[in-house]
Amino acid sequence: MPYSLELINISKYFGRRLIFNGIDYQFTENKVYGIAGSNGSGKSTLTKIIAGVLSPSKGKVIHKNGGKEIIPEKLHNYIGFVSPYLILYDEFTAKENLQFFAKIRGIPFDENKVDDLLMNFGLHKRSNDILKAYSSGMKQRMKFIFALQHSPKLLLLDEPTSNLDDEGKETVYKIINQVKQSAVVVIASNEKSDLQLCDEILEISDYKRRNNNANKRIG
Repeated sequence: MPYSLELINISKYFGRRLIFNGIDYQFTENKVYGIAGSNGSGKSTLTKIIAGVLSPSKGKVIHKNGGKEIIPEKLHNYIGFVSPYLILYDEFTAKENLQFFAKIRGIPFDENKVDDLLMNFGLHKRSNDILKAYSSGMKQRMKFIFALQHSPKLLLLDEPTSNLDDEGKETVYKIINQVKQSAVVVIASNEKSDLQLCDEILEISDYKRRNNNANKRIG
C-alpha cells in the first residue's frame, strides 16, 4: 500500500527563537526528498517532528498508509530512523542489538533478512562482536541495519553518511535507491553528495520568516 506524508503549516519555536515557520510539504513514495540547511538551521528538529519525537509549535503532520491515517501510537512500526542521537548498546553484539530492538517493536526477528543486511553493509563477519569494538563508521552502518530490518515505509536519514568512508557512502546510496521504490525516503543533510540523490529539496532557510500570527503569539 502506498505511503504518504504531509506537513501542514508546521512551525517550531524554542522559547522566543524561531526555528522555522509555515512549512507545507507533501512526500510520496518513489522519490528521495532532501531537507537542506546550514548547521543549526533546524534540519534535525524537522526530522524529529516528522518522526513524532518532537511536537511542532503549530501545524500538523499526517502520515497515511494506503490512504488511511496512522495513529501516533503505531507510527514507530512504519518508520526507520538513522540519526546521530540514535543509541545502540555497546555491551551487546550486533545481532543482540537487532534482536533486542525487534522485541521492543513487537516484530519477529528475521534472521535471514538481518544476515543479508549485515552482508550488504560489510558487517557479517563481525556480527557476534560487541559494539564497543566497532569503529564509528561500523556503528553508523549498524544504524542503517537497525532502521531497515523491519522494512519501513518511511526512511528518515539525519546526516546519514557522517563517519562513513567512500565505500560506506556508496553502499548507503545504493540502498537508498532500492528502498525508494517502495517507501518514502527523507535525507536531512548539508553534504552535497547526499543531496545529489534527492528528487526534491526542502530548504529550511525558506521558512525562517515570522508571519503576522506568529508575531502576535510571541509579541
